[in-house]
This record gives sequence, structure tokens and C-alpha cells, in this order.
Amino acid sequence: MSVSGLVSVALFLLGATGVSGFTVTTSQANVEVKENEGADLTCSYSADFGSNARVEWKFRDLRDSQVYVVFDGKTTTPYAGRVTMYSGHNLRFSKVTRKDNGAYDCEVSGNGQFKETKVKLTVLVPPSPPVCRVPTSVTTGKTVILSCHDADGSPPPTYNWYKDNTLLPLEPNKIQAFKNYTYKLNPATGELAFAPVRKVDSGQYYCESVNKAGPPKSCKAMNMEVRDVNTGGIVAGVIVALLLLALLGLAIWYANRKGYLPSEFSTLYLNHGTCCDYQQSVLTLTETMDL
Repeated sequence: MSVSGLVSVALFLLGATGVSGFTVTTSQANVEVKENEGADLTCSYSADFGSNARVEWKFRDLRDSQVYVVFDGKTTTPYAGRVTMYSGHNLRFSKVTRKDNGAYDCEVSGNGQFKETKVKLTVLVPPSPPVCRVPTSVTTGKTVILSCHDADGSPPPTYNWYKDNTLLPLEPNKIQAFKNYTYKLNPATGELAFAPVRKVDSGQYYCESVNKAGPPKSCKAMNMEVRDVNTGGIVAGVIVALLLLALLGLAIWYANRKGYLPSEFSTLYLNHGTCCDYQQSVLTLTETMDL
């Protein structure tokens, strides 16, 4: 068999078995390092790309924004002085910050081919005391949301909520002591929702921020009081308003009887019949006087 025939057979076998050249790999796909320490991101490629293979690094942050770290063999301006290339294709940070969290793509091109590999960099930053928002007074039956957020921790923290110094379980219906609770807790966003809130939900609440970079941190406990709707106060207010209206009507009737009101008002008053219609009389008189 000729040399060309052997090459064809070899290529066929490679395709049939799923084995091919032009590979780009990394020795460590997930890199974790403390903030302000150095880090190496590795990238290697097969010889198929040739001796003049082009290697570039791109960075995609947690917000999905993408920039070049190395372009055309040179470190870009935002990374100059802090990032270098070594061994021709590896990336070295002299010091990382929390802004370096994200995915780094090593892209290799040569001999008409293009391949890439990805390295995830996690900068470890311990939790900081989260910002918590707890309403001080709420009414039963309303939807109430308590919030908690730590903007510094990396990797992004998860959150625990405590009520009266007792950890609130993620699924209260599965624990006997919490079967009367109807809250919903999202450990990723830090939201604790009551829909609706009830008297049993009154108490002191605080939130805890947790990640593997350091000890948990919590906010100061705050009291939330859940009150019933004040139906007695509403009824009393309505009664007072009706009494005031009745007194006003009586005063108008008396003034009209004594002749203290203008004749125009007396005519309007008589046309409307009773003192119960005094509001419309006042409005009509006002319009007449404006004219």
C-alpha cells in the first residue's frame, strides 16, 4: 500500500474512533486563590497548530462582559503590569482581586484551525456583614419580604436567616417545630418572604452570610412586630366622621332658620329639602358665587 493510502487509512481510523489532532487543554480547569495572591492559568496545545500558533486569552466576568487579557501576543492595557505570559501560552497574575472572578478562554489558532479551552478563576474573599432590611411593623395578611445581601464575599455567599436566635430551616414543613410557619427562604438571593404574614411571625430577625473563604458574618438583629388590622379604630373613625357631618348639617340648618345665610343659599336649601343634602347645597352655592 502506498504512503498516501496509509495516510488516508490513518485519517479514517482517527475520524472513526473520535480521536483527532488540534487539541487545546489546561492542567487545571478550576483555580481558586485568595485575594491579593498570585495565580497561574495554564494552557497547552498540540503540535498540529504549528510553530507559529497564535495564542490569545479572553476574560468573561460574572456579568457576562468579555474583554481580551492577551491579544496579538501582548497583554492588554487593563492588565499591564499585573499579568504576564510565561512559557509562551500560560497566564500569570502577580496579584488577583475580586474583579478577576470569572472564566478565562485560551484560544489557539494555526494551520487553518481554531480551538479553545476554558479556565474558571475563583478569587476567595471572606464574607462581610450583610445589609439586612427588616420592617419594624407590619399588618397581618400582607406579603412581607425581608432582604439580605453581601456585596463583598466571593464565591457569592449563601444566606441563612435566624428568628429569635433560632436558625430557620429551608423547608419548614418538614420539621415538626416549624410546621406552623409558611415563609419561603431563598438562600441564593437572601430573601425571606411571608405571604401572608401572621402574628406568629413576630420576632427578632437577623441574616448570616456564608461562603468557604472565611467565617460567616451576620447583621444586627432587628425586631418585626406583626399587628392585626385595627378594625376598632376604623369603626371609631367612621363614627366620628358621621357625627361631624351631622353637626355641620345641623349648624347649616340652624343658620338658615335664623336668616344668617344669604338668600341664594336659603333658596337652594329649600329646593334640596332636608339638611342631609347640605353638601350638594354648599357645592352649588360655591359655583353660584364663583359665577
